[in-house]
Amino acid sequence: MNFELKALSLVAVANEKCDLAVLLVPADFKAGKDELSQLVAQAVKAGDFTGKPGQVLALYRPGQANATRLVLVGVGEGSAKQVRGAVAAALGAGKSPNNKKVVLAFAAPAQESAVRAAVVAAADATYAYVHTKSKPEPRALQKCLVVTSNASEVKASFDRAVGTVLGMEVAKEWANRPANHATPALLGQAAQSLAKFAKISCEVLGPKEVAKLGMGSFMAVAQGSDEPLRFIVLRYDGAAKSQAPTVLVGKGITFDSGGISIKPAAEMDEMKFDMCGAASVLGVFRALAQLKPAINVVGLIPSCENLINGHAVKPGDVVTSMSGQTIEILNTDAEGRLVLCDALTYAERFKPAAVVDIATLTGACVVALGGVRSGLFSTNDALSDALFAAGEASADLCWKLPLDEDYAEGLKTNFADVANVAGRAGGAITAAKFLQRFTEKFPWAHLDIAGTAWKSGGAKGATGRPVGLLVEFLLAKAASK
Repeated sequence: MNFELKALSLVAVANEKCDLAVLLVPADFKAGKDELSQLVAQAVKAGDFTGKPGQVLALYRPGQANATRLVLVGVGEGSAKQVRGAVAAALGAGKSPNNKKVVLAFAAPAQESAVRAAVVAAADATYAYVHTKSKPEPRALQKCLVVTSNASEVKASFDRAVGTVLGMEVAKEWANRPANHATPALLGQAAQSLAKFAKISCEVLGPKEVAKLGMGSFMAVAQGSDEPLRFIVLRYDGAAKSQAPTVLVGKGITFDSGGISIKPAAEMDEMKFDMCGAASVLGVFRALAQLKPAINVVGLIPSCENLINGHAVKPGDVVTSMSGQTIEILNTDAEGRLVLCDALTYAERFKPAAVVDIATLTGACVVALGGVRSGLFSTNDALSDALFAAGEASADLCWKLPLDEDYAEGLKTNFADVANVAGRAGGAITAAKFLQRFTEKFPWAHLDIAGTAWKSGGAKGATGRPVGLLVEFLLAKAASK
């Protein structure tokens, strides 16, 4: 969808020809003499509208506007959260297959965060997955004009939101595709397609190259599948070569059966989402291509399937990671950390300023935080503070959890340097403690997105998170240089 930002008066908004006009009205709106303002005032006087967050009043072919449909929606105090909910409600109320152009107009000057929220909400409300539909309906909405009287003041936030949305939609698209349409090889091709953009390069390693690197832990997970693994290396070179890059590592398990420690059949189809970490890295690179910040970023994606055949790794097997540490695999369904640990070791060669891994890692994190906040783990306070702040600014929230050394006790084993699981208690933390063993040479943070990367039930589908958080983090980092 094409987004555009303009500074227009409410008179000009009324004259703008469109299929749907959405007027975002704060609770303290002061009506002017223009027809749209007077319409709002009449609705308020009649008790049909108050401007409370999410309150909707829809009209068809109103005389006060050159729009087929007009929706008044309350935004309360105009906060980002209120605007995001209001836009979603308004686009739902004014939904039509004939909507090709929509105008989102703030009735009062908008906050930067509110403009960003409006763009993200509009894109989210109109996204539709079509890749495997036999008769896909094309996205009807082609253009979204965002209007606010202080457009020049919020232009930077608007541009940032548009770039973020491009990245979120790439992440959603690849996460939503079923495993037979999103194999490791196809993920590699998706990454290579990003190299058409300036400043982005891509290398895709196969089984022979990965074996030569000594990634025994990653290879152990892949050996139960007929689909060959891929190790994807993306680079965005937006700054001088002397500037140390930030490395993003995305878990790319394109389907997770659990292996020999097989999962229950119910909802196993959702294990196509086990590569949402990888999808988010692809999405971030699409956003970087659009926004062109002065920063260097490396994306690493270890990708494979976790399936069962005669070659599949067994509980009790011991493998040697790229770092040289040996790992006893007590549970083959704790495979994400086994592919990530070798990618984290590979990250050392870039002498990174920071490394952030992103993974749908543990059900325990879903129990702890639900679907509201992603789990954040880090031994570096500056890095964790920056990620937390980015989450708050982008409304892509996270929450820091502890990494006390006592949590590592359960990972001890008599048969290797470390076991890949501890007990049930604190499962998200013990998983992070496992990864921490492979991060001594750089500042590191881990985002567990198992609860936030997708939704189940009737709204089943990828959310595009945490692309917003990561883009905000990288842009803030670039601005601080």
